[in-house]
Amino acid sequence: MTLQAETRSAIERARDRYPRARSAILPALWAVQHEQGLITPDAMTEIAGILQVTPSDVEAVSTFYSMYFQRPHGRHEVIVCINVSCALRGAEEIVDHLERSLACASGETTADGAFTWSSTVECLGGCGGAPTMQVDHHFQENLTPERVDQILGALRSTPTPHEEANVQSGGVAGGSADAQKARRRGVPATTGPAPTEPPNAASEAESTEATTPKEPAPSATTGPGTKKRPRRPGKGAQ
Repeated sequence: MTLQAETRSAIERARDRYPRARSAILPALWAVQHEQGLITPDAMTEIAGILQVTPSDVEAVSTFYSMYFQRPHGRHEVIVCINVSCALRGAEEIVDHLERSLACASGETTADGAFTWSSTVECLGGCGGAPTMQVDHHFQENLTPERVDQILGALRSTPTPHEEANVQSGGVAGGSADAQKARRRGVPATTGPAPTEPPNAASEAESTEATTPKEPAPSATTGPGTKKRPRRPGKGAQ
């Protein structure tokens, strides 16, 4: 196996950015996973050769972090938080809904290969937007079953970065430039129709503004000033 020239260049640029080549293992693994969709033993060996480190160094990093895949995954990865904040705001309902809509349990991949529901986790650090999940390492917050369907529905046919080469060769429909950028980020170009204003919203706003008197902004020159009373002398001064 030989990495694509673009991937090798990305690894070399990462290597040259750091005082020690070992520091470039993380971005090197990302570059390979973006090309191939997973990290194979052959890829680890090739990364080690470019960085001039041992293959065991690369393997140790690759297998330590959960975001690097050593086996085939779905095109998109889903992780759901079930900790206290999310649990109080309906995480259990989200988990049950995912099991039904994806027709697979946590740790499995959908039959069409679109999603791997990697796990439920104890905390994603998104308590302010609970319930929360990550899709391709991007936060999706304030979830409801309807919102989950909207997010996953938009991603179901979206290629991951390692499939982007097919866009140029005609294997996958290219779509707009914005859509292609969204695919490279691993997020949908849109998660639903954009809100639209009623046809006469602007004219109604202008009409309301014209007929409604405006209050002057408070300032030092509007309204009577408040005079400070002179301090009465104390007994000691009399």
